[in-house]
Amino acid sequence: MAEEKKEQPTELNPLLEAEKKRSQEYLTRLKYLQADFENLQKRSDRQIEEAKKYCTERLIIQLLDVQDELEMALKTAQSADSAQSLVEGVQMTLKKLRKVLEQEDVSSITCEAGKTFDPSCHHAVAAAERDDVEECIVVEEVRKGYKMKDKVIRPSIVKVAVKSSKSQKEKTKNE
Repeated sequence: MAEEKKEQPTELNPLLEAEKKRSQEYLTRLKYLQADFENLQKRSDRQIEEAKKYCTERLIIQLLDVQDELEMALKTAQSADSAQSLVEGVQMTLKKLRKVLEQEDVSSITCEAGKTFDPSCHHAVAAAERDDVEECIVVEEVRKGYKMKDKVIRPSIVKVAVKSSKSQKEKTKNE
């Protein structure tokens, strides 16, 4: 029996060595894969930063064309001493700017007097006391608002109608 116990370790030694070699290979491959993954992660982070940095380049190039046209319109109006040429130049430039915004899927928010105030696309800056309209009705649009695709990127600035303080007091007295 003593001989059998001595023989077993010698028979297992080559198997043990083979397993150690195989596990060392796995560990080495794992380290290489981990390094590759970290390099890939760093490279993709750099690419994302690069994309963020220059993502508006196409839009800026188009806006630079609009700026050039505004400068040309101003220069022409100054040399010609004609308000009409300035008006025409500004109209052409505004048309081009609207086209650029349309290409970027930017549209104005429809805001008409008499429509209900919507806090998701309107920003109230003033309240006008009126008895002839319902409360929270848009009375006047002060500045246009805009959406990009379905997201409001600048709400319309509006004046909103509220019941006059007399009407509120009378209503309170009646109740």
